Amino acid sequence: MYRTHTCGELTAKNIGQTVTMSGWAQTIRNKGKMIWVDLRDRYGITQLIFEEGKTDATVWEKTKTVGREFVIQISGKVIERYAKNPNLPTGEIEIQVETLTILNTSDIPPFTIEDNTDGGEELRAKYRYLDLRRPMMQKNIYLRHRVTKLVRDYMDGQQFAEIETPYLIKSTPEGARDFVVPSRLHAGEFYALPQSPQTFKQLLMIAGYDRYFQIVKCFRDEDFRADRQPEFTQIDCEMSFVEQEDVLQMFEGLMQFIIREVTGKELGDFPRIPFEKAIATYGTDKPDLRFDLPITDLTGIIKGKNFNVFDSAEYIGGIVIPGQAEISRKIIDQFTEYVKTPQVGAKGMVYLKYNSDGSFKSSIDKFYSPEDWQKISSQIGMNSNDILFLLSGNRTETLTALGR
Repeated sequence: MYRTHTCGELTAKNIGQTVTMSGWAQTIRNKGKMIWVDLRDRYGITQLIFEEGKTDATVWEKTKTVGREFVIQISGKVIERYAKNPNLPTGEIEIQVETLTILNTSDIPPFTIEDNTDGGEELRAKYRYLDLRRPMMQKNIYLRHRVTKLVRDYMDGQQFAEIETPYLIKSTPEGARDFVVPSRLHAGEFYALPQSPQTFKQLLMIAGYDRYFQIVKCFRDEDFRADRQPEFTQIDCEMSFVEQEDVLQMFEGLMQFIIREVTGKELGDFPRIPFEKAIATYGTDKPDLRFDLPITDLTGIIKGKNFNVFDSAEYIGGIVIPGQAEISRKIIDQFTEYVKTPQVGAKGMVYLKYNSDGSFKSSIDKFYSPEDWQKISSQIGMNSNDILFLLSGNRTETLTALGR
């Protein structure tokens, strides 16, 4: 037997017991006549103690050869820990080791296996199997496992059937390019990897499977962006004989169930924003409501001052940033260059500062008087020390740019 207990379960109640444990050597502290090893597995950390004179001589000498990330098996007696660690569930005890087996050795790892690691992202990606040993990474992986199980529990309770669909399919036009896989048996012909199971789930509806779901991999040959990657997992669903409200209630319930089971918190009814209002207020149909920076429509209140960019525009919109009027011109210039990039798509940007002394400063001051700015700022609810960023042009394009 490799272990009788894991590294996260022993407490003061186990004092006096003889146990066997296996895991990775997290840290090793050699004080000459005493050696402490923190033994780690996915469940936690338990401190091991080796004492010259008390520990078997062969075990003592072997302990000196143990390095970080060695995989070891030990047997020993649970004793009370002299210097207790309240930060660990096992912090009241330690194991007085009687036998030691080195199951596997390890080179010195290129970074520390802990949450506050000294390894950069690129280095951790290169040694992904080591990075996945870190407690934070393991917590994330097991949280994902728990959430997928909860999804299955909820969907099963709502009479959904989990049905797998093929990964090698005929290419069908969708929103992105397909990944293609050459056929060995049919030279010159190819399969495509599915961008989604759309065709198959529609066939399932036709076949009478009125509630289908699948936690499925999707593949899209797209350029890397913040919200794009070539391979991702989605909760894919389809329902027959339902209306929009049925779908909204079903999956609002799913999210409420997951949050309740994982965090213990109860979510109320989800706020709903009509599509047109979402676009007009946030420039996107998927706004991040964790911070509220709504778009203000200034089309009807800022024209007529011989500034042709505004006077000829179909739409003029702006975002007020509270308390940021003191940002430097350098930062404003950086914002201006950013909005001209392809991912935003604007031609330029105008700013208006409402300074803390009550004065105004704008990139188009020669067209607008302080009285004009006072009137405009009052109409849109600007306060002292706020700054307003403005874009103009085609309504749809300008709202999209402001939303980015």
